[in-house]
Amino acid sequence: MAELLYRIGRFSARRAWAVLITWMVVLGLSVTAYLTLGGTLSSQVTIPGTATAKVTDQLAERFPSASGGSGTIVFHTADGSVFTTEQQTAIGALLKSTGERDGVAAATDPFTTQQQLTEQAQQVQGGQQQLTAGREKLDQAETAIAALPEAQREAQKQQLDAQRAELDAQAAELDVAQKLLDMSSKIRMVSEDGTTAVASVVFDEAQMDVTPETKDAVIDHVTDGVPAGVEAEFSNEITQSVPQVLGVGEVAGLVVAAITLLVMLGALIAAALPIVTALVGVGVGVTASLALSGAVDMLSITPVLGVMLGLAVGIDYCLFILNRHRRQLLDGVELHESIALANGTSGNAVVFAGSTVLVALLALNVTGIGFLGMMGTVGAICVAVAVIIAVTLTPALLALLGTRILPRRLKATIGQSHAGRVPTAPMSTTRALLTAVAGLAVLIVLAIPALSMRLGLPDGSSEAEDSTQYQAYMLIEEKFGAGVNGPLLVVAELPSAVTEPTAEQARIGGAIMAVDNVTAVAPIGQSSDKKLIAFQVIPAEGPNSESTAQLVRDLRELSVPGAALGVAGSASGNIDISEQLSDVLPLYLGVVIGLSLIILILVFRSILVPLTATLGFVLSLFATFGGITAIFQWGWLGAVFGVHDPGPVLSFLPTILIGILFGLAMDYQLFLVSGMREAYAHGAPARLAVRQGLHAGRTVVTAAAIIMISVFGGFIFSHTTMIRSLGFGLAFGVLADAFLVRMLLIPAVMHLLGRSAWWLPRWLDRILPNVDVEGAALERSHPVTHAPVEKEPVSTS
Repeated sequence: MAELLYRIGRFSARRAWAVLITWMVVLGLSVTAYLTLGGTLSSQVTIPGTATAKVTDQLAERFPSASGGSGTIVFHTADGSVFTTEQQTAIGALLKSTGERDGVAAATDPFTTQQQLTEQAQQVQGGQQQLTAGREKLDQAETAIAALPEAQREAQKQQLDAQRAELDAQAAELDVAQKLLDMSSKIRMVSEDGTTAVASVVFDEAQMDVTPETKDAVIDHVTDGVPAGVEAEFSNEITQSVPQVLGVGEVAGLVVAAITLLVMLGALIAAALPIVTALVGVGVGVTASLALSGAVDMLSITPVLGVMLGLAVGIDYCLFILNRHRRQLLDGVELHESIALANGTSGNAVVFAGSTVLVALLALNVTGIGFLGMMGTVGAICVAVAVIIAVTLTPALLALLGTRILPRRLKATIGQSHAGRVPTAPMSTTRALLTAVAGLAVLIVLAIPALSMRLGLPDGSSEAEDSTQYQAYMLIEEKFGAGVNGPLLVVAELPSAVTEPTAEQARIGGAIMAVDNVTAVAPIGQSSDKKLIAFQVIPAEGPNSESTAQLVRDLRELSVPGAALGVAGSASGNIDISEQLSDVLPLYLGVVIGLSLIILILVFRSILVPLTATLGFVLSLFATFGGITAIFQWGWLGAVFGVHDPGPVLSFLPTILIGILFGLAMDYQLFLVSGMREAYAHGAPARLAVRQGLHAGRTVVTAAAIIMISVFGGFIFSHTTMIRSLGFGLAFGVLADAFLVRMLLIPAVMHLLGRSAWWLPRWLDRILPNVDVEGAALERSHPVTHAPVEKEPVSTS
């Protein structure tokens, strides 16, 4: 591989303009493919085959009117006053026209619905009064006929019995109606203080299939039509759209990365080179991935993950090759030869490091969860593009720039010795022991919060405080109760058709109402075959609460004679997704740990080095989980990270972090420990080799880690909750792994292990292939060619 990369580097350097133009054409083609083939991204996380998905499919087949996607519009008066009659009429008309728009099945008028509910209650109350009065009259009549002759009395008694039977039948109907009213009495469309109203918008398509254009059209129509003195807020289901890929925070992260490069490299052109190549890679990788969205379902956060990874690894991989090339130029190596050698040595390490990230991301497909596998695949595409650009476009640009990548003060020293001070003594054993103990203690303390980590999906409370989703969520919670933000859809499957469903609704609804943490139950209809009855169930707490999760489990286990219950709805779906992701987490972690051991045994030809590296990765991973839990679930430092309403950790975040952080951890392990192995192979004592290897690689690894932390950290300030937690998790993970594990803990442990760190059984040594990651064999086979100092070739011919 090193020899092949050497040739690719030399070819790219000699045909620099051809390589550059080729990449511009590739970028143009990928953008064109995205514009012509790209489809709609989904903001709804779903997993086929879950209990919720099965109920949803059942509804779509047999009860289409209850299977369409829906969202909530919250109307409230601007000054907190009661709605006027004119405002109520205007809102009703606005909702009527909203229901007539393309893609919308219906939009309920909350005032009309609330009036109907009030009238129904009054009718039942009136019926009860009439029933009581009727029975009193019958009792009086029975008393009166007692004095009649027996023949007349018998005839009158038969009439009274018929009337009493009729009253009993009416009483039974009223009793059922009263039970239904009692069960749904806490469901309101208009708040008790008359200042807030909730309207439901039902779409023609299922939630996953509702297009952003349809949602945006509803928002624009309602916003433009609200009467004076009234404001409208929209729930997550309506406002969810493709998140912003590049904002102020992301740009700030790139600026920090640029400053880090400038400080390290000392030349503006050299600092700009990794950022330019990374941006080209992101452009190609993300647009090519998005071109697939027309053929496959893709979550809206997926391209953002591609941007994160493409920028971070793209900058780092270019930096590794650039740094090697600069050192060789300063040593007097001829330009094209230096580029080729840098590509064959550091480029070889880049390809290997990138391959580990690729494998970890593609392994997400073994979870069997579609959207997670797609996220891994898109991330892998972006990393693969970053690797290819690093070993082709970087050499071409280096050839075009010549010695301009060097600071002026260093150009005069080309050909002179630039060997820095190499450590001649190992670190003290006491220091190594203290460092190992302290590092281990810090990681364990950071990991403690992970013991209480709960998984879930974000709801409106986790959105930005100035967003309409947050305002809608909080208004509903304040005026109607937290559970209204996460209603459940319970479906009862009956053995035979029921022509008069009211009594059955009351019977099944009563059983549901008796379950803990149920606030209200309301029948919403019956399927066309009369065998399926659907209920809306309002939990006592919000959709991400532990009590609601338990309620879903309790309802699924509830035994109702003659009925099989199923639970659906967004809250139920989120719970199912979180539980399934939690179930696959150990499997995926096991796969990644196994890959880690195999890769590191091949690279370092050792048993203990891979074991310590893998254990270090596990420690940094759980420390990252702990940091995420403390901030996003517990709310620590919430003001700093924009966490105003703590909730469960994003359900797919731990799995994604395992894949990405594993790859990045192997990168830093490779670039640091391979230097230690090289020093040991050249005869340095084991403990001295540890210090020399750390000394040789720490500068570039420190810069690379700072760049990654900056790029990932820029996404922490996104307006989208998923992106904030993902950005923090990746930034914190790199911080913990690069600085605590790779640069402190691993060197200390390897010092303590001494020569035993490089022990390998002889039988295993014989069968393992020789993986020359650093390209040492290439350096031996290609003696360097020195160029005259005064020459600065920039020609690509």
